[in-house]
Amino acid sequence: MSAPTETTVFSCRMCGHCCTGKGGIIVGPRDLERLAAHMGLAPETVLERYCERMGGKWQVRCGEDGNCLFFREGSGCAVHEGKPAICRAWPFFRGNLEDPLSWELAKDFCPGISTRTSHEEFAAQGLRYLRENDLLAHDPQCEAHALILNRQS
Repeated sequence: MSAPTETTVFSCRMCGHCCTGKGGIIVGPRDLERLAAHMGLAPETVLERYCERMGGKWQVRCGEDGNCLFFREGSGCAVHEGKPAICRAWPFFRGNLEDPLSWELAKDFCPGISTRTSHEEFAAQGLRYLRENDLLAHDPQCEAHALILNRQS
């Protein structure tokens, strides 16, 4: 018999809700390096073909359907292994970790977020996940603000 494990607060359903909408998939320097290596392309080629500059930062463009260029209906992310940190981190964004109301809204939006957990448990697991996977950002000039947490976290 295995030892009891903590409740999983998030399990991706690959629904694509988080892959829809313009302006949120930030591609920081580490992301660009990982994405380019995964795709077997030069970083400049990735930027030229798949990204645009918005608000001073590189971001993945959306297709005419409003989805991230890398999202494929029915199969999810076409660059899953190389995807940006902001995608890897969902739903553990600063707002969802620090603000219970944001977390409640995220639960309504994302079917992968457990409805049977407390905000406290979600925030603790989320912060641990971000730290263990080196997803916390530090440079607001080129990285996603959603991954820059306050210093007390």
